[in-house]
Amino acid sequence: MSDWNRDEVLEDDRHLLHPLQHPSDHQDPTIFVKGEGVVVTDIDGNEYLDGLSSLWNVTIGHGREELADAAAEQMKQLAYFSAYVGCTNVPAARLAKRLAEVAPDGLNTTFFTTGGAVSNDSAIKTARFFWQTKGRSGKVKVISRHDAYHGVTLAAMNLTGISSYWPMFESQLPNFLHVQAPYPYHYTPKDDSIGCGEAAARALEEAILREGPETVAAFIGEPVMGAGGVIVPPDDYWPRVREICDRYEVLLIADEVITGFGRIGHWFGISHWGVVPDMITFAKGVTSGYFPLGGIIISDEILEAIETTPPDRKWNHSFTYSGHPAGCAVGLKNMEIIEREDLVSKAKELGLYFMDKLRHLDDLSHVGDIRGIGLMAAVELVKDRSSRVHYDPAEKIGSSVVKKMMDNGVYTRGRGDSVSFAPPLIVSKAQIDQIVDTARDAIVVVTEG
Repeated sequence: MSDWNRDEVLEDDRHLLHPLQHPSDHQDPTIFVKGEGVVVTDIDGNEYLDGLSSLWNVTIGHGREELADAAAEQMKQLAYFSAYVGCTNVPAARLAKRLAEVAPDGLNTTFFTTGGAVSNDSAIKTARFFWQTKGRSGKVKVISRHDAYHGVTLAAMNLTGISSYWPMFESQLPNFLHVQAPYPYHYTPKDDSIGCGEAAARALEEAILREGPETVAAFIGEPVMGAGGVIVPPDDYWPRVREICDRYEVLLIADEVITGFGRIGHWFGISHWGVVPDMITFAKGVTSGYFPLGGIIISDEILEAIETTPPDRKWNHSFTYSGHPAGCAVGLKNMEIIEREDLVSKAKELGLYFMDKLRHLDDLSHVGDIRGIGLMAAVELVKDRSSRVHYDPAEKIGSSVVKKMMDNGVYTRGRGDSVSFAPPLIVSKAQIDQIVDTARDAIVVVTEG
């Protein structure tokens, strides 16, 4: 690509501190310079299929000029102005209304943020605020799950149940706790009369009772756990969680940062199980990654609490870029495209095809589990299938498979020995075939040598 010089970019890159920074992981970085559809191109002209929508977020694919035009047109008219109370703007108001139209019943009001972690932080504060307005100030604890990912800002990091994010940051804040995740491949209940979903739901109930319902403000969970390894819960899990939260007066927060905007065949993933949460947090897919935008969608009951509180006890929460006009304009156009191209239904249809193709990997001796829903899937590798024992982490099997796939023209990421997949919703069946074939070749080379 003649417009860029690799050595010059790498020299400049020395001044850039990357997420999850460590020099051992950045010896020979790929410099991406172009994207079109499901294909991204690096500075040397090499092309890759984007098997993870970059970071689960480029939902409608790269290079969509309509989104760029929406941002440019809004920036020319009004690039930014505060949306603090007393002010508003057209794109933010219209996007909030549009979100109310696709959210579960009773969730009609949105507060905008700039990303997923700060959306989850906002939800925590809002849950605690809600119980304060009810005169129940002791309800401050928030329960999440082991293997969950909710971001790595300070509060969100305490929600995140992946312990590798905790050291070095003095992260153990009070009033955050974790319970068993509904992980069918690895979680076998002690009581063999119940399944994994029921057992994991009971673990939540036991935690609420142990802590005292009068101390628990909320439970937060991803409808399908994403960065933790695409863990799909049994169908009985979420309805039981809703029932438990209702019984003990605990707010239910659905973290839809990955599962929202069509990823698993619904506008919001929790709808797959017919469950209505009290709050939804979102980001990523709302703009397909073309602009940093996120938010929380709250129930009418929570809105009433906010609007009927005396002024000296108001919901004193804010972001400079809440309701950013350009970001909301991109979000509106993005939702228009998703609806126009019927991408929510296509995700469900293509997801069935994708899972069928992935199941053909079951003949490989070190493929332990193949799981997914919609266009969101994972292949978990094991050293021994009968015992489901993982490889020694020092062997870096999962990351070696990811690297080999990258060498062969498919980009994705994983966690531990699980390799994740979440291509843009515009992916073709031929591209799905290529992703799966590349995964097969990489797994064989890495695990069987």
